[in-house]
Amino acid sequence: MPEVLAREEDVVAVTFPSARRSSGEKMRDACYTNHTFEYDDGSTRRTRLSPRCGSTRGARGVVLNVQDLEMITGSASVVPSLQTHFRFQDLLLGDQTFQNDDRVHVEFYVDENTFKERLKLFFIKNQRSSLRIRIFNFCLKLLTCVLYIIRVMTDNPSQLRNTCINCNSTTLTNDINWELIFWVDRKVPVWAIQVIVASISFMEAMLLTYLSYKGNIWEQIFQVSFLLEMLNTVPFIITIFWPPLRNLFIPVFLNCWLAKCALEGMINDLHRAIQRTHSAMFNQVLILICTLLCLVFTGTCGIQHLERAGKKSLSLFNALYFCIVTFSTVGFGDVTPQIWPSQLLVVVMICVALVVLPLQFEELIYLWMERQKSGGNYSRHRAQTERHVVLCVSTLKIDLLMDFLNEFYAHPHTQDYYVVILCPCEVDVQVRRILQIPLWSQRVIYLQGSALKNQDLLRAKMDDAEACFILSSRNEADRMAADHQTILRAWAVKDFAPNCPLCVQILKPENKFHVKFADHVVCEEEFKYAMLALNCLCPATSTLITLLVHTSRGQEGQQSPEQWQRMYGRCSGNEVYHIRLGDSMFFMEYNSKSFTYAAFHAHKKYGVCLIGVKREDNKSILLNPGPRHILAASDTCYYINITKEENSAFIFRQEADQGKGRGHCDILNSPSGLPVHSIIASMGTVALDFQNTSPTKSGVKLAPPSESEVGSRRPSIAPVLEIADSASLLPCDLLSDQSEDETGHLDEDVSANEFVKGYPPNSPYIGSSPTLCHLLRQKAPFCCLRLDQGCEHVSFEDAKAYGFTNKLIIVSAETAGNGLYNFIVPLRAYYRPRRELNPIVLLLDNLPDDHFLEAISCFPMVYYMGGTIDNLDSLLQCGVLYADNLVVVDKESTMSAEEDYMADAKTIVNVQTMFRLFPSLSIITELTHPSNMRFMQFRAKDCYSLALSKLEKKERDKGSNLAFMFRLPFAAGRVFSISMLDTLLYQCFVKDYMIPIARLLLGLDTTPGSGYLCAMRVCEADLWIRTYGRLFQKFCSSSSEIPIGIYRTEAHSPPEFQGSVSTEGLSDTREKGEESKVLTRSSSSGDQSEYPLLRKKSMYWTRRLSRRSVKRSDSSLSFIQQRMGVSRRSEREELTELVRNRMQHLGLHTAGYSKL
Repeated sequence: MPEVLAREEDVVAVTFPSARRSSGEKMRDACYTNHTFEYDDGSTRRTRLSPRCGSTRGARGVVLNVQDLEMITGSASVVPSLQTHFRFQDLLLGDQTFQNDDRVHVEFYVDENTFKERLKLFFIKNQRSSLRIRIFNFCLKLLTCVLYIIRVMTDNPSQLRNTCINCNSTTLTNDINWELIFWVDRKVPVWAIQVIVASISFMEAMLLTYLSYKGNIWEQIFQVSFLLEMLNTVPFIITIFWPPLRNLFIPVFLNCWLAKCALEGMINDLHRAIQRTHSAMFNQVLILICTLLCLVFTGTCGIQHLERAGKKSLSLFNALYFCIVTFSTVGFGDVTPQIWPSQLLVVVMICVALVVLPLQFEELIYLWMERQKSGGNYSRHRAQTERHVVLCVSTLKIDLLMDFLNEFYAHPHTQDYYVVILCPCEVDVQVRRILQIPLWSQRVIYLQGSALKNQDLLRAKMDDAEACFILSSRNEADRMAADHQTILRAWAVKDFAPNCPLCVQILKPENKFHVKFADHVVCEEEFKYAMLALNCLCPATSTLITLLVHTSRGQEGQQSPEQWQRMYGRCSGNEVYHIRLGDSMFFMEYNSKSFTYAAFHAHKKYGVCLIGVKREDNKSILLNPGPRHILAASDTCYYINITKEENSAFIFRQEADQGKGRGHCDILNSPSGLPVHSIIASMGTVALDFQNTSPTKSGVKLAPPSESEVGSRRPSIAPVLEIADSASLLPCDLLSDQSEDETGHLDEDVSANEFVKGYPPNSPYIGSSPTLCHLLRQKAPFCCLRLDQGCEHVSFEDAKAYGFTNKLIIVSAETAGNGLYNFIVPLRAYYRPRRELNPIVLLLDNLPDDHFLEAISCFPMVYYMGGTIDNLDSLLQCGVLYADNLVVVDKESTMSAEEDYMADAKTIVNVQTMFRLFPSLSIITELTHPSNMRFMQFRAKDCYSLALSKLEKKERDKGSNLAFMFRLPFAAGRVFSISMLDTLLYQCFVKDYMIPIARLLLGLDTTPGSGYLCAMRVCEADLWIRTYGRLFQKFCSSSSEIPIGIYRTEAHSPPEFQGSVSTEGLSDTREKGEESKVLTRSSSSGDQSEYPLLRKKSMYWTRRLSRRSVKRSDSSLSFIQQRMGVSRRSEREELTELVRNRMQHLGLHTAGYSKL
């Protein structure tokens, strides 16, 4: 480039092709180094030049020494420099002093060495110099218009007879004084300035015409801009040589159109010079405004000048007033042109406006429509004064958008944030309607663009964003390709804005390490399979996690007539919060106390559930570290509550005043005198608790009170020590087999020598967290992992032949992806007792590869076989009759359906078929869309399901984000959608600890000293505890465990028959979430009916919601019941016969199915 100053060490290397060498000439390879270059200060340095001959046998080639910035050949010989007069400036300027030399001279920019090309480079090609020229030209045109206005203001028509030629007689034609049209009173100073400006404009116009000449001179001459330039400049130059023409009227006001053209070119050059593209909408609006101003200015000056020839002249202001009234189509009529020339000008101006303005408006409307599609820009001023986050997605669906907006704006901290959506697709119609709602139109900005383009990232002001959320498209058939696109977007954002926090969603676990640099990463398959695994051990874990990661005010279901729905909805507002212990009213008094002591008393006094803690000098979060952990003022406490402590009001009363006048059924309804919604997280007959890693002497059952305590009203619970003594703390050895203490012997098939505890030796992907698991001492051969085929080691060919003690867990998936590894690990974790390990059978559509088999061959009792869930033979052969849980994973091949919500159709129908064939089987299903959960275990005539459907519609109309929570399959943990966990990524912007806590809960990560999630069944012998608050205290005092929820099931007796009530499935299972207290039988009460173990469904509500209220006679009801029973027995018998025939065909024993 001509602007670059060469340095002494710069090198010019020239390569000559061998085709140019003559046959008789031997040319040696040479490299010339120019050492005579000009420095920045103008000084030069000269060295000698000599060519170096390269050897044909030696190592040749150019070596670049980056440190010294010099190019040398393979030899160490010095290459001389060029002669003195061969300077870099001479090469660029075309110096010809060395033409007689025997060397080849190569010149660059040959076309720009001519005088015309250099002028063209300065006036046209170079952006900065061209911009200066256009600014100067624009100022000249504005100056001519200002001079015209000054000439009009100083005009005196009475002076024309003495200053112009042929003005001795007045020329009047039809009351028109033509003399005043052709002649004006121009003062000498004004004339002199106009002549100078016209001369400069004339020379510039001629120069630009010469430079832009391309062979057709007439095309240049007949351009409108050139004609206007000549019309406004040549007459002034003529007046220099002919003074009588100095007062000749010249329409200088037409220069406003030339100023408009100069402004357009100036804007284009400005964009090129500063390398920044402004909105085309802004440019078009500016051009339209300039066109309107030019029309008004031209009409004003023309009408004012022509009206001088009439009986009554118009001032410049009156002419402007007339033009504004006329162009605005108002037309008051108080000011009108009086003579036909001015009237003709008005007609011409209106015709021009009717032609020019529609074209301008058409272009403006087109750009506006395109801007609506692309979304425009996020202004730099707003980015500097307001805070915003960017959401990058491949395709934007209405469900994803609403989930993000509802969750992001649910926190008070984010109310003032803007959300900029960057999506390469055109905005959907439904999305556009949502964004036009006033609630979102002021805070959400949609930009159509790609995250891989810096221009689009600049439009979104990514470098000023508070955070960037990058979401994968889970509806793609090729999920690996979707991850690749997400990875490129993350790399592009990190390259463009290194300081912008990144929150990335990845589908496949093997792609996690590509985005390890992101601040928060959520791998969908990791969470999905871990949640499905824990659903088999801890019922409704998916429901518990979903409610914790969703933000809710706890207002759902408050209008329901059933108590469990009201409590379930109110306590769904429980979330995880954090606070520094030294700043907390909840936990400040427990400084230097044990963790268990703080959890016990904080729940008893304030009703909060302390679940974890983090040291100031440690980044790891510990869930229930147990009594070994001593709290410090700098610790960060994590607790579950309806609201965070900062939004709580503390009302302290005297304990004596609280006890006055309070009976057993107090309004607080809890033994600690606390509001029920602050105590309960979930209610039922299975308690989910946090085990600490230290072993305890307590058994499975909670120790009942002594005989002396039975007569008391409320049995006492042992207190928790502030600091646990050393005698109660047994040494904790993770590698020791704690399950041996719980059972005296193992099964005959599985001896103690077969299992060991250790870390899996083979991880299927990079980035998996090491977890201590039960492993085989020796890896099982690949042939032994096949369940349906015998081998030389094992001759069994079906699940019945293996004779498993525990029931099976069957997983149906399309392929054996790396995510299945996260399903196996939680089920084989070291804290699971060996005697409770369930065999795992992988029912795969496509057989796994050796890499996956190598990863699972170290785990005990893990098998696979080929088959699908829509094939009854495959289900029977894999042992569905002996399974406790059947997990159905959504298939990737069905996610890209033509209609989005039809992606789950095949899975739903297959699960419904299995539900009819095997009604006692617990089926856990994953769906793509949460709205399809209403079709799980669908009963068309079930009145209770219809009532729940009406309740869901009411909650959705109220704007609830958890309207689906009352559906029985979801509440029972039988179905969930991984899209419901998207809120986990959204919450990490405000709660950066939610992802680590969720990973610890699901067993994806393990931290030394941290607890784990487990379940304990509450049996009849434990009912003396009575309330959930006392259950919490009992767990803390006896085994240092922290209960976080209750899962309750109900057995319903057959209701009174009605025409619209279905009798199928009389035993429903659903979660009773968040109730005020456990309604159990008290050990001190003789009346067992006061606290029944199983509550019956309210038939009053069923009758009220039922639309059919026709009363039938007893005889007709009896007849209908008999006919329904016969038809139902017939259907059940047909299904039973079908299954039995297939089992006999496969050679399986039918005795097991007959018992089921």
